[in-house]
Amino acid sequence: MTGNLLTAVPQAARYLLDGQLVAIPTETVYGLAGNALDAAVVAEIFRVKNRPSFDPLIIHGHSPEQLFALAASVPAGARQLADAFWPGPLTLLLPRGPEVPDLVTAGSPFVALRVPRHPLTLALLRSLPFPVAAPSANPFGYVSPTTAQHVADQLGDQIAGILDGGPCEVGLESTIVGFPDGKPAIYRRGGISQEAIEALLGLVEQAPANPLPVAPGMLARHYSPATPLILGDIPALLATAPEPHKVAVLSFSRPYRSGYPQDIVLAPDGQLATAARHLFAALRTLDASGMVQIIGEWLPDEGLGRAINDRLRRAAAQDTIGL
Repeated sequence: MTGNLLTAVPQAARYLLDGQLVAIPTETVYGLAGNALDAAVVAEIFRVKNRPSFDPLIIHGHSPEQLFALAASVPAGARQLADAFWPGPLTLLLPRGPEVPDLVTAGSPFVALRVPRHPLTLALLRSLPFPVAAPSANPFGYVSPTTAQHVADQLGDQIAGILDGGPCEVGLESTIVGFPDGKPAIYRRGGISQEAIEALLGLVEQAPANPLPVAPGMLARHYSPATPLILGDIPALLATAPEPHKVAVLSFSRPYRSGYPQDIVLAPDGQLATAARHLFAALRTLDASGMVQIIGEWLPDEGLGRAINDRLRRAAAQDTIGL
């Protein structure tokens, strides 16, 4: 493990109070945290990640009360969702209040807010006098980190420390829900399924397209390994691969060939939650395998499968097939 590994919340709090950046564990992915209300600290988050300033950040807090104080208004549906899913992998996109720096929202009139579900990070947030901005703790556009080692490998020498909370429980970023025209809409699929949200609020639509993202994770290409990824029917793709031994296979619940140690099955138990938890770590492993290409397949397009397919689509390096 490289980088300054932290095992105690007070250590991490001291760095954050001093205006430095700390990687923090959440149930979704590891975040790169800094004082969300200090524009200079927020600018450092963008610099370390090499993140374009037009891509907004999520503010993490310890309670709905703390976060709703940063919003100009809070629809009734947002309060219902917070009551049901916070702490948890849900982000609410609400009208921005005056305390939020422009850089956090990339100039958007909306701010993304979340209470994460991880005991270490919740304890850390309760010990601070401010919420934190915390995008995924990885270089912009690359696969999100789900362990402290993933963070250390890429950002360990650029930040004050990494609070090690073990592997992330969910493994996919949070679902983002906003309320354009007063009606709930999904801006990013994630750890809370559309079905769970609709069970509470009724029909939820996909957010309208926007040339610039108003919420994180909306860029067409994101979460990408350096190794080209193509998605479709695995047997057909393997049949046309010029050198199958130089290709890695990423499948949902069963292997498609034997004797290829680079191949990964995301969920031998057939559970979408298992696949979600393993997705980003699998992409990182395959990216480091030395293969020339990764071939993958779509997962069942329901529940968490919709969010996994969204990440696969954005990670793909070329045109995909099907779905």
